[in-house]
Amino acid sequence: MLLRLSRADSAQVSGLVGSNIDARGRPIKLSPSILRRGFKPYKDYRNAEAGGVFVTCDRNLLPVAMMLPLDGHSTQAERFIAQAAAPAPLRKRLWKQIVRAKITAQGRLLQRLHGDDAGLAALAAMVRSGDTANVEARASRRYWKRLFDDPTFRRRRETDDQNRMLNYGYAVLRAIVARAICAAGLHPTLGLHHHNRYNAFCLADDLIEPLRPLVDRAVVEAMSECDGRTELDKKAKHLLLSALTGRVMVGGEQRTLFDATARVAASLADVYLGQAKQLDLPESLELPEF
Repeated sequence: MLLRLSRADSAQVSGLVGSNIDARGRPIKLSPSILRRGFKPYKDYRNAEAGGVFVTCDRNLLPVAMMLPLDGHSTQAERFIAQAAAPAPLRKRLWKQIVRAKITAQGRLLQRLHGDDAGLAALAAMVRSGDTANVEARASRRYWKRLFDDPTFRRRRETDDQNRMLNYGYAVLRAIVARAICAAGLHPTLGLHHHNRYNAFCLADDLIEPLRPLVDRAVVEAMSECDGRTELDKKAKHLLLSALTGRVMVGGEQRTLFDATARVAASLADVYLGQAKQLDLPESLELPEF
């Protein structure tokens, strides 16, 4: 059955991606029936109409699917057409901006945690249109070894270490970004760089990149709070969710991550429509001091 949520899963939804917030960031009231008997798409449509996003979890309470509103913007058809017609040079130029922002954010996190950026600022300056030299991968190899101060660490989804926390946090962040994309009247499948016939969220996977260090820092903090343990238990999930659904620092101001991602998605729509030249990516996006 499509996105049927158990009571435990439904409780996760409310804190997971702010499904009690509409597309403009305004609070909406979830139907009590959702929490009482699980989500039934043929009855509980009001939350989707208000711009809510639903995430369903597996038996281990890990996010595995999400439902997004079909009607995300009043000029959605116009924006879909502009998005689909975006030329390759434009997409490559935007991908360059995204990769530079991601590597810069990674370097700032390393600087904050360890006192040096492992040379990532210099690598960010080397990114060219489309990142044809794959500077992103070079930066990644330096970043992961330094982030957890463990030269043996590798970013692998299937391993039973802090990768589990990263997987969970990225799934939450991906849902938030996909929600912002739909609210901006864009289609989450039509990506700038990512392209896979089996991936319905290519654009979300593009725009999530500069935001990933938020999850990375949340994982570092969660491990510290859990005495170095990497189990994805109730406490770890609570710490990760609290970090991503609470306030973040955007250019020195406290905002919600929903607001930050909405601005990025809206700026992309403006670029597609010829009303802007580049994405409105935050110069700095960090968790509050701990």
